[in-house]
Amino acid sequence: MEGIISSYRGARHTQKDNQMIVVGLAENKENAEKLMGKTVIWKTSAGKEIKGKVTFPHGGKGAVRVLFEKGMPGQSLGTKISIQ
Repeated sequence: MEGIISSYRGARHTQKDNQMIVVGLAENKENAEKLMGKTVIWKTSAGKEIKGKVTFPHGGKGAVRVLFEKGMPGQSLGTKISIQ
């Protein structure tokens, strides 16, 4: 299953570098809740893998919040991730 990283999680004056909002994994909030705890992998262009974990649904349209093990680069926005 694949999704797309849409943005960092943040507020007006803050930005969480290791938390991302991912869309395309679920159609609604109920299906997004079933994905909690799953492992997510993002591959860099160099071939390295950064792993993360689905923590919470985000909104009512199926987006999820993913907590990665370290800060994510800006190049990850708009790229695909895979869920296992």
